[in-house]
Amino acid sequence: MTLEIIVFVLAILFGIVWYWRESKSNKLYRLANKITHSRELQMKPEDQKGFVHRQAFLLRLVWVTLLFSLGAAVVTFVTPINMFFVQYFASAIVGTLIGTYVASAFILAKDGASRENLEKAFDKGRELLEDLAEGDEKEAPAQKIGDAPEAGKIEAGADPPKSARDRLKDKGMIK
Repeated sequence: MTLEIIVFVLAILFGIVWYWRESKSNKLYRLANKITHSRELQMKPEDQKGFVHRQAFLLRLVWVTLLFSLGAAVVTFVTPINMFFVQYFASAIVGTLIGTYVASAFILAKDGASRENLEKAFDKGRELLEDLAEGDEKEAPAQKIGDAPEAGKIEAGADPPKSARDRLKDKGMIK
């Protein structure tokens, strides 16, 4: 059990490093893409996708499982020791996947909290508040506090407000 936990923790660290490395450069994935795809279907130069970086869960699972399957095959053929390592294999795959998601959360948090993004969000919020303030002025003229009509009084030319029961009947929710 102790060795399995060590493998799991190391796999999480491996997943973090793998994701971080691919977020910086995806040269190996580009090479694999050039080998396996025709020229028309190859990735664009600005595409940042990698084996685990910006991939869906199933494709991450496939690539991580393929990597550990190749590693297990090499270890089995190179070493004369034949041990039962399915639990280590599974914990390594799960740990690597968890590590990639942990790394993506930190990288996205770092990118989202940059000064430029915060300034953009602040400007968008300011524009939204200005639009709301301008929209209120256009829709209804500003009234002073003393000019506000009192609650419960109905103006002479206005229809009395409908009760909640009448509104539900109009919508057809009750008979």
